[in-house]
Amino acid sequence: MRLNRINNNDLEAFRLMVGPDRFSIGESVLNLHSKDQSRHSPSLPEAVIWPMNASEIAEILRYANEHLIPVTAWGSGSSLEGNPIPVEGGLVLDFSQMNRILDIREEDFQADVEPGVIYKDLNKKLRHKGLFFAPDPGADATLGGMIANNSSGTRTVRYGSTRDNILRLSVVLANGEIIHTGSRSSKSSSGYDLVRLFVGSEGTLGLVVEATVRLVGIPGEFSAAIVTFPTVESAGRAVYEIIRSGMNPSALELLAPECIELINREHELGLKVAPTLFMEYDGPSVQQLAELLDMTKEICEEVGCDEFRPGLGMTERDRLFKARHELAEIIMRNHPGCSHMAIDIAVPITAYPEMIAMAIEDRKNSGIPTYIFSHAGDGNLHIVFEGKTGDEKEWAVIEEMNERIISKALSMDGTATGEHGVGIGKRRFMAAEHGNSLEWMKKIKTLFDPNGILNPGKIFE
Repeated sequence: MRLNRINNNDLEAFRLMVGPDRFSIGESVLNLHSKDQSRHSPSLPEAVIWPMNASEIAEILRYANEHLIPVTAWGSGSSLEGNPIPVEGGLVLDFSQMNRILDIREEDFQADVEPGVIYKDLNKKLRHKGLFFAPDPGADATLGGMIANNSSGTRTVRYGSTRDNILRLSVVLANGEIIHTGSRSSKSSSGYDLVRLFVGSEGTLGLVVEATVRLVGIPGEFSAAIVTFPTVESAGRAVYEIIRSGMNPSALELLAPECIELINREHELGLKVAPTLFMEYDGPSVQQLAELLDMTKEICEEVGCDEFRPGLGMTERDRLFKARHELAEIIMRNHPGCSHMAIDIAVPITAYPEMIAMAIEDRKNSGIPTYIFSHAGDGNLHIVFEGKTGDEKEWAVIEEMNERIISKALSMDGTATGEHGVGIGKRRFMAAEHGNSLEWMKKIKTLFDPNGILNPGKIFE
């Protein structure tokens, strides 16, 4: 169905719904909401609204649905696959003013939040209660954006992705209907799991206006280690052996030498420039953690590690985590005049070493600046390419590498996107990954959004 441009009558109708202070068609505002952190081309919306509650969103969507106006939700714009770019123009709903923490029920290990809450702000408030929200994507992501993309991060290996930490949702559908799905109980066998359907749907099925999130207690003790290896492949083998042993690290990150070199330069960490595993364990006692590190050291030495540095203090651990979270920005800063492409494939843990080996071989053969790092504990590999902006020949090489690496991941029963979402960049791989089940996804989309107004142009070609 063909969607419509916003006309003057529509602009006036939207302005009256929220007032002039939360409505804009200003050039700078439209530009700000035209692009995320990916290299995908910007696309200007025609208007931006900052909603404050579910009833406002319901009214806006009812109108937009009746007049066939596209609507795209906006969190913080930190996505990496063009997920919030309004490719069909229309209206952007910026959720930054729906940023209230509505309730914290520490005895139930739960919190109710609005979609504009930044997860770091939530954890700052929870810290005083000895609790935290575990998914940790690193960027200043909002809870709504994390839910939309099923974000993960460094702690996924222990605590799961965003999908595993959402109990209940309130969602406004395309026709303005408000539904509530899930419950506050920790488990349920009641009906279809609509919560897990909406998480990861990138705002194409409905707009989340409230979520109940699962919290966990801040561990009493933690211990961390840095391990260097002669090759990235041997580090990948160590990851497999650690996971196979059942030792359950809370973080297990792999950084290739080119990444270590950059973060040393920017953060003066003094790390050996070599393939490096950073791992962390948490638990109730120092003795238990010491035993885990001893067992981990044995595994790493068996696969030929060069150095095992255990017992990192909190300050050093925090510095390394900070550098790891800033790595994508550090890479971009060190390549002025370049555009970047980020791949985030995930494969079964047994396939992880082979997947890394292929990525390294491609990097050697291409001559393209390429950075390899990963949430190694769950087989989620990140590869960032830096190509000269406007250099068609160089970007043709990068696109070939992108296609080859993703195809390899799919051939190993992996996925084209571990945590960044489909957005614009991964649409063309959906048929190869999902086969005829993709047609059922389209039917679900049509059921919830028959006029196709919600974030059009995403997930499906």
